[in-house]
Amino acid sequence: MPKIKTNRAAAKRFKITASGKFKRGQSHKRHILTKKDSKRKLHLRPHTTVAAVDTPAVARMLPYA
Repeated sequence: MPKIKTNRAAAKRFKITASGKFKRGQSHKRHILTKKDSKRKLHLRPHTTVAAVDTPAVARMLPYA
């Protein structure tokens, strides 16, 4: 069987945890930050896990993760 290509865009956005879940960064943190208050930016800081419904799609994009 041929090898499956990894989706490079997904590889840059998701990391797999030890328990097999996918970790992702929060959105809305790249630009136009001056109008966002500090509390909002602070809460966007930590990584979170991918929702259960989206996990199969991410797993297909990252076959060797």
